[in-house]
Amino acid sequence: MSPKLSLSDKLAALNPHKALIRARELKVQAEHNRAFKLYVGAAESGLTEAEREVGLYYLNGDGSGFRSAPEAARWLTQAAEKGDAKAQSALAGLYATGFKAEATTDLFTDAKSDKADFKTALRWALMAAEANDADAQALAGFLLSTGPEGIQDINLAKHWYGLAAQGGKAQGHLGLGALLLLEATTDELTFTAIDHIRVAAEADLGTAHYYLGVIYERAIGVYTDMGLAAHHYGVAAQKAIRGAQYRYGLMLFNGIGIKQNKVEGETFLRRAALAGDAEAAAFVGNIYAQGGDDLPPNYAEAALWFRIAAETGHRAASRALGLLYMTGAGAGAVPRDPDEAAKWLRIAAEQGDTVAQSDLAAMLSKRQTNSRFTEPPPVHEWFEKAAESGDAIGAYNFAVCLAEGIGVERDESLAAQWFHRAAEHVVNAQYRYGRILAEGIGVPQNFEEARYWLRQAADKNMLEALLDLAALQIQGIGGPRDDQAACDLLERAAAQGSADAMFMLGALYGGGHEVKTDRAKSLSWYQQAAEKNHPRATLMLGKYLHAGIATEPDIEAARKWFTLAAAAGLDEAQAELATFPPPAAVTE
Repeated sequence: MSPKLSLSDKLAALNPHKALIRARELKVQAEHNRAFKLYVGAAESGLTEAEREVGLYYLNGDGSGFRSAPEAARWLTQAAEKGDAKAQSALAGLYATGFKAEATTDLFTDAKSDKADFKTALRWALMAAEANDADAQALAGFLLSTGPEGIQDINLAKHWYGLAAQGGKAQGHLGLGALLLLEATTDELTFTAIDHIRVAAEADLGTAHYYLGVIYERAIGVYTDMGLAAHHYGVAAQKAIRGAQYRYGLMLFNGIGIKQNKVEGETFLRRAALAGDAEAAAFVGNIYAQGGDDLPPNYAEAALWFRIAAETGHRAASRALGLLYMTGAGAGAVPRDPDEAAKWLRIAAEQGDTVAQSDLAAMLSKRQTNSRFTEPPPVHEWFEKAAESGDAIGAYNFAVCLAEGIGVERDESLAAQWFHRAAEHVVNAQYRYGRILAEGIGVPQNFEEARYWLRQAADKNMLEALLDLAALQIQGIGGPRDDQAACDLLERAAAQGSADAMFMLGALYGGGHEVKTDRAKSLSWYQQAAEKNHPRATLMLGKYLHAGIATEPDIEAARKWFTLAAAAGLDEAQAELATFPPPAAVTE
């Protein structure tokens, strides 16, 4: 309950001028509720100072009991129109913050309002600045240096910042130092700029501490000092400077310039992210996506933070979020959703992310998404532009678009040309171009050259290239037959888990080839391939077990593998089973 007016207050209230004098006394005594009531009475009588003070009370929330930007603006405007410089300055700040009832010093942080009226704010600020109001001079400098293009004037901004600094205003030093630092071309100018920023930091302005953190981290006019950088970032972070929260969080998390504390570091990174720092949100997303400290990845939490960053257009976070939805990470933690994946991959792709472009193109070519884009993503244009600039990956992806008709008419001949260009550097292009030559798609068939390009890809252990090159060598196509070289290639492919390679090795060692017959090895390879459900391997394993080749005959095991081969559609296996006696009856 607000205190009642004393008898002396009530007597003063009978006369506007006495009410004003009494209100001043009460304000000095911090009796704001009583002062406010007397100021209101005086203001209603048209006293300029009282109008200003009522406006300031509504602006700051003292005495009135609540903040009200409209009421503050009403009273401040009445005083400002009568030439009151302090009212003009406060009114300028109100317009600059988008009618937020808060102190104008908040302008000198990284928080901005999209409702700000910079033009009106500047008009009032200049009136007060001309009257030598230091607050207004600093504000005018701010508006002229950071406002929209139509009102920006850096030289005039430096003028007003300079006058504010001369008047002892910390914001004047901060603004002038920042502008001078941007323009500094000599050590002397850099030192002068830093001196101004130091004065602002000594006045404990959060943004000044943030700038000093940057200065010490990046060695701008000083030697690198990560300890001092962390100190100043920490001071600024505690004052809710978003950029400082991000940098301080990184330093704590990684133990740079300060003792490592991942928990506290993540706390500051989260604060920065929730305040709108996309880099911080993306970093927190990576923390959860990677896991660590004996904790598994938490893909659901990662997706939440990646989304916060991605919704601001953050390229890497958009790609990461798209990949989570594309793969369905974490056993359902993030559900597989190709349409959602395509949405986020497109955002990253349109910003030039080549990985996102490739993944989105692959999804579209395989019809893995039902996304109904208003306009289909111009993936072929992205890749064509990159290809023509000499980018090998871009050339490969553009070739894929041409070969598969993604966004353009299918053109196998032109696709072959781009695959050829990309093949100098991209292993996938080496393989695709080798296959094109072997099949004569868009180019004359040339098995000899096909062998060359398949070998380039096989040398990099590409599974498909190992298999195809081995097949050409076994058949002596495009060059001499070389079963031993094929065997070496297939063993490398088998090491990657290829059932086809295992089956072919079983056949090579089984006899009739240019490698030494080794039925035990043949049996082993057939067994491994059959266990991977290779149909023809199950048939051959059944034959080996039935005939007792490199092992004791085992009719029931043979029956098992023939049955699997028959189920896979191999008539030969069905014929083998027809020769078997019925299975023995099971007795208890």
